[in-house]
Amino acid sequence: MSKIQYFTADDGAKIGYRDAGNGPVVLALAGLTRTGEDFDYIAPHLENYRLIRMDYRGRGASDWTGAASYTVPREAADAVQLLDHLGVARAAILGTSRGGLIGMVLAATARERVAGLCLNDVGPVLEKAGLVRIFDYVGRNPAAKTLAELAEKLPRAMPGFAHVPASRWAEEVAHHYIETDEGVKINYDPALRESFLAAFSGEEVPTAWPLFDACAGLPLALIRGANSDLLSAKAAAEMRARRPDMTFAEVPDRAHVPFLDEPEAAGAVLKWLNLARAD
Repeated sequence: MSKIQYFTADDGAKIGYRDAGNGPVVLALAGLTRTGEDFDYIAPHLENYRLIRMDYRGRGASDWTGAASYTVPREAADAVQLLDHLGVARAAILGTSRGGLIGMVLAATARERVAGLCLNDVGPVLEKAGLVRIFDYVGRNPAAKTLAELAEKLPRAMPGFAHVPASRWAEEVAHHYIETDEGVKINYDPALRESFLAAFSGEEVPTAWPLFDACAGLPLALIRGANSDLLSAKAAAEMRARRPDMTFAEVPDRAHVPFLDEPEAAGAVLKWLNLARAD
């Protein structure tokens, strides 16, 4: 894996990122609590691309800047500033969950920087059941003493996933947790919980169809876990109705989120990138 590098955002925050490969640019934006390591599995399929991965503020290698700054608009601004820092005019955005929401914001507010958008198990309608599941764990350390113990527990804690080898769960916990003398800890600022609950804990979950519709004319792709509790089949069908040209794949035996190296997911990403090549 490429080493972590850093740039400084306009508010002084030090933001970590990885930048590897040559070719059309792919900006990979991870899930809510995750880091650029989210894309380790798809990276071998992108050897003909320049893959840029950002750790959001408060996560991974980036500075902890407080709950008020852990918002989609702020993270979108950081993404644009990273492209500026690297001298990249346009990028195809591969967004997993939170990253897809950021990608839709960028399509609406910084269209000239976006060559296309691939949404990994996320859309303008988020199901309350999936959000409640996230409420349960975000910002909290897991009940495990070691990474090995947590990896053994994950299959039971991740309903909707099947036929996942033990080695993949071991990779997952190594990516997203830290083993300490006091047990396994999350590798992000616990204050992210406060920010997430403030954004999504209302009775009615806000929808974002105007952001999705702002992607009109951009090469677009959607990958959905067949068992996802965050992106419903109904919402995916509406997205496809609004964008009949959208590349689409549904990944069997996966919930939220597909790992992206499944044949269906990787195939969709590569098909989309052929339409969204950016220099």
